[in-house]
Amino acid sequence: QNPGGGKDDSGDGAPEDTKVITHVYVTVKPGAEDEFIQCSIANAASSVLEPGNLRFDVLQNAGDPCKFVLVEVYATRDGPEAHKNTPHYTIWRREVEELMAAPREARRYVAKFPAAPAAWKMTLSGE
Repeated sequence: QNPGGGKDDSGDGAPEDTKVITHVYVTVKPGAEDEFIQCSIANAASSVLEPGNLRFDVLQNAGDPCKFVLVEVYATRDGPEAHKNTPHYTIWRREVEELMAAPREARRYVAKFPAAPAAWKMTLSGE
């Protein structure tokens, strides 16, 4: 039995991690923080309703309010591309482009824990 729900092709009994986890690092111009937050929360709230999205977090650095990390988790490799084709992503990109002090940087990660996809799924308040 495969507790993570993914295909086990590693030979060691561990499930294959099909999730795509991306941390997007963003630095905005001083004074643009509130507008960036507003635009990013609107994008995140729509993103978590996408069929393949497991979570979308908007994090602001505690020591430097111009720095943010967007944490995106999709169930499959197709999720990020589908996300980039949504109207809310297109709007977000257009709205935040001039707010950024530098180009954003994306880094991909592989989850080690938790393994079960259901453990990653976030819901909005009131759901």
